[in-house]
Formats: sequence, structure tokens, C-alpha cells
Amino acid sequence: MLPATMKYPKLMRSDATAESARWWRGWLPLFLLPAVVFLLTPAEWPRWGLMWLLAVAVYFACKWLTWRRTPASGAPLWKHVGYLLTWPGMDAEAFFYKSAAVARPSIGEWLFATAKLAAGVAWLFGVVRLVPPQYPYVVGWAGMIGMGFILHFGLFHVLSCAWRSLDVDARPLMNWPVAATSLSDYWGRRWNTAFRDLAHRFLFRPLASRLGPRWAILAGFLFSGILHDLVISLPAGGGYCGPTAFFMLQGGAIFLERTRQGRRMGLGRGSRGWLFTMLAVLLPAALLFHPPFVLKIVVPFLQAIGAAA
Repeated sequence: MLPATMKYPKLMRSDATAESARWWRGWLPLFLLPAVVFLLTPAEWPRWGLMWLLAVAVYFACKWLTWRRTPASGAPLWKHVGYLLTWPGMDAEAFFYKSAAVARPSIGEWLFATAKLAAGVAWLFGVVRLVPPQYPYVVGWAGMIGMGFILHFGLFHVLSCAWRSLDVDARPLMNWPVAATSLSDYWGRRWNTAFRDLAHRFLFRPLASRLGPRWAILAGFLFSGILHDLVISLPAGGGYCGPTAFFMLQGGAIFLERTRQGRRMGLGRGSRGWLFTMLAVLLPAALLFHPPFVLKIVVPFLQAIGAAA
């Protein structure tokens, strides 16, 4: 396996120069697209419609940022289209430049990814309907579990298998988050590595060299919180700053597990580290997916697609 600085030699030389000279390049859609969606979406549209439009706008703005800042003029057109439209990952460098570490998926991995997708569909359109409608908050959370399995654990893994079958470096975005023994491990290596790749390249790396790693980490969590507030709280018309508070708590918990006292308590390793990680993520989860979002967005969406009564 090649060292990190040697995996994509042609790209590394040109990209470093471009990013230092034009740090602003590619950021405009991230501000412009959500504003256009919010201003032009008809008022009579359901709240969940606005939510999905904002989510798609933010997603494609982030994709554009990573694509715009990655010189890949030698890549074929189909690969550019595939990266922008059919792969949810944000590591454009890896996608366009084959790595020696790419491993084609086995039949067992294909079956596992497909099984997770099928399990998510079965949960969403089967189990969720068994929850009594007089408990809408429970209905909403059950529905989010199903959608998470369909998208993050199922579909995204299937897409990873498909691209790796073509010798493209498109590693699974979810890397057994339940096995994380520290919050650093959870957010940095296991949960939705697409956002980790985006934040590490465009926030952590440039800010760490200027402000230090601690402030760079906080900036990454603040950025994530603001984006989630935009997509979750704004369409719901409530719960403002809850998602941002959730992610700032995650940053604070990471600093705690790295302190001398945290290391003495074993917060970053082993069973204690695992327990601390799960509690830190799950206990404040209601700040991230707050009641206004669950009741005004998720439940009506589940009813619209026939997943809930």
C-alpha cells in the first residue's frame, strides 16, 4: 500500500497549489442552492418536500465542492457523471485515481449489502406499520431507523460494491459504527465517512495549520450542526440549534475522552470506551432529531409513502 502522499501523485501536486491559491473555489453553491430552494419552494408544499429539496441541494453543493477542487481532467466523462450522480462519497481524489488498496467485493459482501437494503425496506413498510398511530413520536423514530438502513447501510453499500467491481476506490461509507471504542473512532472512521472526508479536507486541514487541531475539530462539528439545522430544523419550523448543540456536544465529548482523566477512565478504548461512545451519541440524539422534525416532517412523510397509518 502506498503512503498517503504517494497514492495520487499527479493530483497531489496540482491540487495543493490550487487550494492554497483559491481556497474559495467551489463554495458558492453551498450558500446559493439552499437559499434558492427555500425562496422558490411553494408555501403549499408539505414540509417534508422542502426538507428533501434542501437535503438534495446541500448534498449536490458538497459534491460540487469536492469535484470542483479535484483536478481530474484525464478521467473519462462517465466517471465524472458517476461521481456526481451515483456515488454519495465525498473523496473525489480516491474516486478518480485508482488506489492500490482497492479490493473488489466478494459475493458474500454483495449479499450482505443487499440483505441490509432488503431488511430496511421490510422494516420501513412492515414493522413501522405495527407501531400504534397514537404514538407518533415512536412511529417517526421507527421510520428513521428503517430509512437509515435503506440508505446509509444498504443502498450506499450496494453502490460501493458496484463501483469497486469497476476498480474504483469507493469504500463503504459506514464502517461498523457499533464497533467504535471511542468517539474519535466513531466520527472519524466509522460513521458516514463521506462527511468526514469533506470536513477533513476543506475544514480540518486548512484550519488546523492556522488555529490548531482543537479549533479545527470544533469548526468541523459546528459546520455539521449548521447544515443539519438547515435541513432538519428550518423545514420543521422548530427545534432550532438542537442539531448544532448535538454536534458541539460530540466535539466536547471527544476532548473529554482525550484528557488525562478521560484516558485514566478508559474512555477511548475497550468496553468503557464503547459504552461512553454509545451513550454520548444516543443520549442527546433527541437534540439532533428533535420532536418538531419527527412529528412535522418524518411522520407525514411516512404517511405519504404508505409506511405509516
